[in-house]
Amino acid sequence: MKKVLSIILGGGAGTRLYPLTKMRAKPAVPLGGKHRLIDIPISNCINSDILKIYVLTQFNSASLNKHVSQSYGFAGFQQGFVEILAAQQTPENQEWFQGTADAVRQYIWLFEEIDDVDEYLILSGDHLYRMDYRAFVQHHRATNADITLSVLPIDEARASSFGLMKVDESGRITDFSEKPKGDDLKHMQVDTSSLGLSTDEAKLKPFIASMGIYLFKRDVLIDLLKQEPKYTDFGKEIIPNAAKDHNVQAYLFNDYWEDIGTIEAFFNANLALVRQPDPPFSFYNESAPIYTRARYLPPTKHLNCQISNSMISEGCILKECEISNSVIGIRTRIESGCVIRDSLLMGADYYQPNFERQGSRDRTTIPLGIGAGSEIHHAIIDKNARIGCNVKILNKDHVEEAEREDEGFYIRSGIVTVIRNAVLLDDTVI
Repeated sequence: MKKVLSIILGGGAGTRLYPLTKMRAKPAVPLGGKHRLIDIPISNCINSDILKIYVLTQFNSASLNKHVSQSYGFAGFQQGFVEILAAQQTPENQEWFQGTADAVRQYIWLFEEIDDVDEYLILSGDHLYRMDYRAFVQHHRATNADITLSVLPIDEARASSFGLMKVDESGRITDFSEKPKGDDLKHMQVDTSSLGLSTDEAKLKPFIASMGIYLFKRDVLIDLLKQEPKYTDFGKEIIPNAAKDHNVQAYLFNDYWEDIGTIEAFFNANLALVRQPDPPFSFYNESAPIYTRARYLPPTKHLNCQISNSMISEGCILKECEISNSVIGIRTRIESGCVIRDSLLMGADYYQPNFERQGSRDRTTIPLGIGAGSEIHHAIIDKNARIGCNVKILNKDHVEEAEREDEGFYIRSGIVTVIRNAVLLDDTVI
């Protein structure tokens, strides 16, 4: 794997994840209480012995840069690195990144300078999955592919939401269709048993969708980006056009994979972590851990609390509260009488003075955390939020969409999202 260079695409402005992307890049959005989205592809690379990693980003990159620099460092005897490459204007190019392919094209001069690389692995920064890329690379080499795409078998109900492909008996991709419907969808059916599925499973999942994971031969990627400067996207332009003259292979990944690029998908993916008895994704895998920044926080205290089906991160203080089916982030303080249900609390970036003693009654300003008597249901509370006493975040009217940034919250797909650093006064009702 020493011959593989990984390039992780940080994505665009992250408008579908707004307001979580208001002050951070999409890959820097917190996940599972203590991680960030970028930790997933970086950890997959490290666990696959791919240690040359670049992260391309363009929007709000400060928090992402800080997280990566504080989380990932290799010892001097290891030939590895994880580095951020931000979009920049140069005398030759005055444009920002125009798409996935254009982002790589603008830094191709740097990637070419790394001589001991045979393949470029292109990854996305907003997917949740665990994958050993070694098998992916070995399949690419065994089939002598110019380009290999990791594909997901899916059923008809979800197929029209993805870019679909058809393959021949050798696994070579012969046709592409972006989110087809009707007869066009039926045309994209394939026998997925030829890719390794059982006969019964192949009947249930007769379509294959792109996961946004690509492996290129070094010279092939360089030539394609230089020959077609007008093409700015890998999935829609570069790869479909390359399939005519190149060996483009499909590699089947038949496991959990989730695109968490929207508020609803992000929320559901987080709450699925506490699903019983078998969550679709688990952080409890010693052979393939998900790495993140080491913070050295104290253990969490929960004082006379009722907690069920939840994940509680370190460094929290929970007092006489009820928490169910929720994910609680680092340094969260929840006061007496609170009820938290089906929610994601991202916690805080720092401790206030007297955090251990601070109560809701002995205060002149609303402190970080959740004030006494508050109730939160089906909501996301972003970092460093200050929720007063007796606040009700319930969305009883089942509002689907609302933009109330001046009041400290948005509603997306019926999910109330309290924005980062927001202050909700005592007795606020949402």
